[in-house]
Amino acid sequence: MSTEDQRAPRSLAAALRARDDTSLAALLRARPDLITPVPTDLTQLATRAGTRASVVRALERLDRFALQTAEALAVAGDPATYAELLGLMAGDARDRAVAGALPGALTALREQALVWGDEASLRLVRTARELLAPSAQHPSPTGLGPSVREATAGMSPGRIQELVATAGLPSTHDSVSAVGALTALFTHRKKMAALLAKAPADSVDVLKRLMWGPPYGQVTADPAARLRWLLDRGLLLPTAPGTVVLPREVALHLREGRAHRTAEPVPPTVEPVATHRPQVVDATAAGQAYTTLATVEELLKDWHEGGPAVLRAGGLSVRDLKRTAVALDVSEPMAAFWVELAYAAGLLASDGEADERYAATPEYDEWLERPPADRWAQLAQAWLAATRTSGVVGGRDLKERALSALGPGLDRSAAPEVRHRVLTLLAGLPEGAVPDPEAVLARLRWERPLRGPQGQQSPPGQQGQQGQQGQQAAQGSQGDDDLRARLARWTLTEAELLGVTGRGALSAHGRALLGARSAPRPPAPAPATPTPTAQDDPTGRSGPAGPGDKLPAPHRAAAAGSPATPLSPPEQAVATATAARLLAPLLPEPLDHVLLQADLTAVAPGPLRRPLADVLSVLADVESKGGATVYRFTPGSVRRALDAGRSASDLHAFLTEHSRTPVPQPLAYLIDDVARRHGHLRVGAASAYVRCDDDALLNEILADKRAAALRLRRLAPTVLATQADPAALLEGLRAMGFAPAAESAEGDVLITRAHAHRTPPRTAPEPVPDGPPVPDTTLLTAAIRAIRAGDLAATTPRKPTEDAAPLAPGELPRTSSAETLATMQAAVLTGEALWIGYVNAEGTASQRVIAPVRVEGGFVTAYDHTADEVRTYPLHRITGVAELADD
Repeated sequence: MSTEDQRAPRSLAAALRARDDTSLAALLRARPDLITPVPTDLTQLATRAGTRASVVRALERLDRFALQTAEALAVAGDPATYAELLGLMAGDARDRAVAGALPGALTALREQALVWGDEASLRLVRTARELLAPSAQHPSPTGLGPSVREATAGMSPGRIQELVATAGLPSTHDSVSAVGALTALFTHRKKMAALLAKAPADSVDVLKRLMWGPPYGQVTADPAARLRWLLDRGLLLPTAPGTVVLPREVALHLREGRAHRTAEPVPPTVEPVATHRPQVVDATAAGQAYTTLATVEELLKDWHEGGPAVLRAGGLSVRDLKRTAVALDVSEPMAAFWVELAYAAGLLASDGEADERYAATPEYDEWLERPPADRWAQLAQAWLAATRTSGVVGGRDLKERALSALGPGLDRSAAPEVRHRVLTLLAGLPEGAVPDPEAVLARLRWERPLRGPQGQQSPPGQQGQQGQQGQQAAQGSQGDDDLRARLARWTLTEAELLGVTGRGALSAHGRALLGARSAPRPPAPAPATPTPTAQDDPTGRSGPAGPGDKLPAPHRAAAAGSPATPLSPPEQAVATATAARLLAPLLPEPLDHVLLQADLTAVAPGPLRRPLADVLSVLADVESKGGATVYRFTPGSVRRALDAGRSASDLHAFLTEHSRTPVPQPLAYLIDDVARRHGHLRVGAASAYVRCDDDALLNEILADKRAAALRLRRLAPTVLATQADPAALLEGLRAMGFAPAAESAEGDVLITRAHAHRTPPRTAPEPVPDGPPVPDTTLLTAAIRAIRAGDLAATTPRKPTEDAAPLAPGELPRTSSAETLATMQAAVLTGEALWIGYVNAEGTASQRVIAPVRVEGGFVTAYDHTADEVRTYPLHRITGVAELADD
């Protein structure tokens, strides 16, 4: 390829062909849909890069200034010069900040393969131009209308000549030259200013009302004088009966050459609104992290024997969510968050039984055995990567079905990116700094302006129904309706709940979770100059920045969308371990004692060690929580401990061992009293029976009116029988104030410990990716190698043959088996390279350039130039062969 061809490519494929492997890798990493599957050559890659779905996705990942640059190219000429683009972006006044940032935005568009060509012929990809260019159906986000040539396409030649004459221009011989003369007048600043100086003031007011869009207006069959003056000179052009449009060239003159009302080359800054000492932030976040662990444990302990039933459509019922919220003493949205967090971490799932219910997974038992900091890190990592979004619980899906916690339809693929981006913005502030939430939202809107409401991807060209003013109004009116804005607000709230942030500022362990070692200072504002120095340019080149120069680092990060990308799985594992290590010293140490009080309560001044907490939760009821947990001993709680197999002496010894205060006498009496009566009555299955050695006690039961519902009858002096089941009989007698114990068929006392219901092994739900995954380095290297190889085969010149029809570019050759064999044998003798068509065992056709070394046994062994290695091919899979040209 000549130097001229490299400087001025004729197509997007040629522009891609001129790129090096590093540039191609950057393109494929930014647009991973282009290698799903891997293209056969660069021509196919260029074709795929121009498809509507791929272009829409690429446009949606542009920041506001890069998108404004693409919108300006869509209303510029095709091709456009860099000077023309600069005029549309910076205006006649040549805004220095815009002029300085424009080369970087153009570089970002080139890297995304949305723009190609040199500075003398910049071309926007055709599909992007169709999406962003103004039309009657989809006005441009710039608010500009059609050009004079487009607006007069259906106008009669006579009417066009009338416009030219009224505007003071000489008549022409044809409509094309007449339209050209009118366009030249409207684009000439001095002549246009002179024409408007003659216009009535109210006519100019009409133009100014349409100047920023929408450019369309309504007129009657008999327009007013101020409108007639404009219509006669082509300053307003009819597009349909009763509808007129302001031509693009006129609007640009009124705007002083600017395509946008306000260009935004620099992203909004996220300034701190408050600052706390880092130690206070970390301590607050650590306290909330401990609360997170306690809440998740309490949730799964409440579902220890099997949680709520699974709805037929999946998920929790509204009633069960309310019950869970009451049990956790939180609001229903918060209950949904904790439930979804446990589910995302793999600690909770459905058991898959016929009567399907939610329960803890085996992973939960392993999780409980880990150190507290490691348990928190697992929850935080699951939250950061989860696409399931609890904030939409209670809403409706596209089919107006209610969205329930743990149910389908909660995945929002943008959630991980937004969470990571919000936390990254917090990490960019000084340590202890609290950002303004509205500034965070403004920054996110600048970075992804084309993301539509409710997570729907609105095609570009439909975002500015009212021009630039309409676009800004739409963004302002969406508010919480914009999914990304709601995700950002939920991120700030959930990060505080989890202990990733404390008092609104990012904690040290939260920073480590992102992989940020320290809090960098905010970047300096972008220089308002069109000539960045070599120090600002990462390429190290000096002199003014041109349209092909690299963008300074802060601008390049902004142009690419998110300055920091999520970590790879190995990197995230290291970051999570670091976060756990930083959090561990801040968490309170578990205690091995409580303080017993005379009012039948025990105070735990901090978190308890697991064996102590497990036994105490059976022996007493939790009365209050907070910095200290208060447990209350009741006859029912003591009986629960006795039912679990503990004896009175065991309970006395346990309390004596773990209390820093003497065991109060009322508590000792309570344990002895309940134990003395416990098991005096025995209940078994007849359907059920009651037996007791004290027949007077049985007489007392029969005489009690409350026992009528049990329908007891005496079988023997020491035995009563009933049709009620044993569980109902136990509850009935306990309600009457007795302390019966259940017994087995052998007559032994049944120990009723809580049954730990667990699901079969379950894996945590996989996040739903936002499009194809970003390829790793190995895949990128292999893909680029395959594309280069296919392109070499497709573009290598072949020798013409007299009897064969010429082949189209990329078309596989067709030869008979005899011709293929003869050509191969001749190439072995001469050492020439051949171009072959080959179909592999999977039926995939490809083109290759090979140098045959040996032909025998139905196989050809050759050096494959496309694969850069020696390979053996079956001759029957070679569809054809052609000799390469000598040059």
